[in-house]
Amino acid sequence: MNTLYTGGCACGAVRYEAKAAPIFENHCQCRDCQKRSGTGHGSYLTFPSRADVTITGVTTDWRVAADNGNVKIHSFCPVCGTPTHLTYTAMPDVITVHAASLDDPGRFNPTVVTYGIRALPWDKMETGLTTFEKMPSG
Repeated sequence: MNTLYTGGCACGAVRYEAKAAPIFENHCQCRDCQKRSGTGHGSYLTFPSRADVTITGVTTDWRVAADNGNVKIHSFCPVCGTPTHLTYTAMPDVITVHAASLDDPGRFNPTVVTYGIRALPWDKMETGLTTFEKMPSG
């Protein structure tokens, strides 16, 4: 099995390659994710070390404060607008990629839903996933 997780934007200007396995895979139903995705949720894989993720190409960043006040940095391709990854000022070693940006999105294996309290009635998640009202701690 390929241990690399590769992906990028729709036009190919931004690419990434993660050498380690993700430590967290989730669907998020917060309002920020809803608005950014244009649907009811965002889907993500989080990796423990930015040092294990190589990003090529230039991104544009958008900073937003999470509910807890920590700043999330959303990076996207300035050419096609595809969101590719997120970083966090409070956890500078962690990096998160958008599941749909993977070259093989079938590798995404979500285990939880976060911000279920903000779920839209028409955005039903698969059964069997643990749902948290907000972001779990830890």
